[in-house]
Amino acid sequence: MFKERSALIVWVSDLKQAKNLERYGNIHYISKKMQYVVMYMNAAGLEDTTKAMQKLSFVKKIEPSMRGEIKTEYNSNVPDKTSFYSY
Repeated sequence: MFKERSALIVWVSDLKQAKNLERYGNIHYISKKMQYVVMYMNAAGLEDTTKAMQKLSFVKKIEPSMRGEIKTEYNSNVPDKTSFYSY
């Protein structure tokens, strides 16, 4: 039902032309200060799409997002100290 998605960070030299990246995937965020675009696309055609985007004149560098590899479940081995301070 849901397709596998992956995120890319695309560093651009011109923000006006960065809107043209919408045909390759969904643009999630555009940073005006640092001039990069965060976009999501289907993981099935990721390599072909990145090669096509790399050929664009305003694209400097394309990096895969590491958000999927970051651990988001945390556990605490430290005991709860609030019971020591109760009256």
